[in-house]
Amino acid sequence: MNSLPKSLHGGFTLVEMAMVLMIVGLLLGGLVPTISAQMETQRIGETRRQMSEIKDALTGFSVINGRLPCPAQATIATAAANAGIEATTGNSCACQTSSGSTDTIATASGVACTDTSVTGVLPWATLGLPETDAWGRRYTYRVTSVFADQIAAGTLGTGCTVAAPTASSFALCSPGKPDVLIASGGGFVAENVPAVFVSHGKNGNGAYIPDGNQLATSTNADEIDNSNNDLSFVSHEFAKEFDDLVVWLAPGALINRMVAAGKLP
Repeated sequence: MNSLPKSLHGGFTLVEMAMVLMIVGLLLGGLVPTISAQMETQRIGETRRQMSEIKDALTGFSVINGRLPCPAQATIATAAANAGIEATTGNSCACQTSSGSTDTIATASGVACTDTSVTGVLPWATLGLPETDAWGRRYTYRVTSVFADQIAAGTLGTGCTVAAPTASSFALCSPGKPDVLIASGGGFVAENVPAVFVSHGKNGNGAYIPDGNQLATSTNADEIDNSNNDLSFVSHEFAKEFDDLVVWLAPGALINRMVAAGKLP
């Protein structure tokens, strides 16, 4: 009587199983970079969407309140008191260093910022927005103080000598302080903006996380500019060591919205 070959009675041999597993591994290995790239693209897209909402929320806050919000303290953990709440003292933003410094940091010290800028993190709780970007890091936020103090403060900024508006903390001639550059020490993308905010991207260099700690800062000069609390920020296409996303409020656009809302002139 005829019989089937012995190899068919025995199923797959160990060599055949190893070959199948190797092929499956190669197929899965080829998919991992594709899936990883797709996830990264989704995170970038989600963060860009959030930043568009933040820009709208900042403008809306200004239209309603006659001013931009102050930054929140970056070092407060999520569950602690005042997390995500703008740091103010009296009629002004609260700063760590003495008034007039160009590298002031949001704090609860009670030192008021004057004709300068202050940095911290986006006051997400004040604005009713998510705390972090798609990578789970807080947004760095810097605002010109005269755009964020209370209307009663009556400070309009250096060189702006018109009568103080009654429905806005800043006037048509109020100057912004931060600049956005094409590269560290390079040409201007935007000058003297009222406010700027930053997602520190996938690498997160210099970003604050929900426990209030700051991630290690970059060695890249362009990324350093976006996390060192000075008045210069850098915005350009992604590069090997640069993946920050930077958005700012253009002075003309903010002023036009305030005029349209009847808050200015």
